[in-house]
Amino acid sequence: QVQLVESGGGLVQPGGSLRLSCVVSGSDFGQYAMTWYREVSGKQREYVASITPDGREDYAESVQGRFTISKDNAKNTMYLQMNKLRSEDTAVYICNAARFSPYYEDVYGQGTQVTVPS
Repeated sequence: QVQLVESGGGLVQPGGSLRLSCVVSGSDFGQYAMTWYREVSGKQREYVASITPDGREDYAESVQGRFTISKDNAKNTMYLQMNKLRSEDTAVYICNAARFSPYYEDVYGQGTQVTVPS
């Protein structure tokens, strides 16, 4: 099973930017659908953005136009460029890798904290 490690979180002022990374161990990175979620203590995990194996992107309405998801198959890494950050973006950001072939896999990382003070 692959393992996912996120990095790049931190404290940033409103209006600032951060770039998160998610490194995936193992081979076949290009076969996974990759997703960013975020989680605030006491609240349901929230979908942020995803990118398919062939590079199609999708975003939650709350981050559309501010966040950009991308990946580098050669580096087994997915990114989330976050611009114009707001206090409501404060959360633990968690990456996910999923595929159905040749067998089902659905793996999450531990997360990285992003804090944007109000």
